[in-house]
Amino acid sequence: MGALHLTLASASPRRRDLLARLGVTPDAVMPADIDETPLKGERPRDYALRMGREKALAIETDGCVLAGDTVVAVGRRILPKTEEEHEARACLKLMSGRRHVVLSSVVLRGADGKLHERLNENVVRFKNLSAQEIDAYIASGEWRGKAGGYAIQGQAEALIQWMRGSHSGVMGLPLYETRALLKTAGFEIG
Repeated sequence: MGALHLTLASASPRRRDLLARLGVTPDAVMPADIDETPLKGERPRDYALRMGREKALAIETDGCVLAGDTVVAVGRRILPKTEEEHEARACLKLMSGRRHVVLSSVVLRGADGKLHERLNENVVRFKNLSAQEIDAYIASGEWRGKAGGYAIQGQAEALIQWMRGSHSGVMGLPLYETRALLKTAGFEIG
């Protein structure tokens, strides 16, 4: 078998950094341009998997494609990838003092076009956030473009009371699941 070629279907520098922890450097990085609007009544798990699949299928290449999506949900409510300050502020207020779920799908499309997927589920609880803490986090700008309006690898980590699950999954690429998929496809990973 010839050398495997891998395209990462993401513009996220976090996903590239996480992939590097496995000793894997993608041959290409091509963000998938898809409609990320949840379907009416779509459950968070189904949405996360659908987004990962659609991103993997959107990239035109003969090699393998690694794609994923991270979804933050409170109950059945899917929180947005925040682009506006008011969205981030609303998310933080909603999650203050309560648990939320972070779902990270990872999908590997093989060179044969077959999809292999995994879903990583995490539970995270923020402390009761004061108005000053929310203001300070908003001022950091870390919330821009982040599911649920926060990035665990930044200042928000100090506001998290506890979590159950995978830190890399909350960051956006669950390493355990990603490693398993890549190894199964034939990538050499220690």
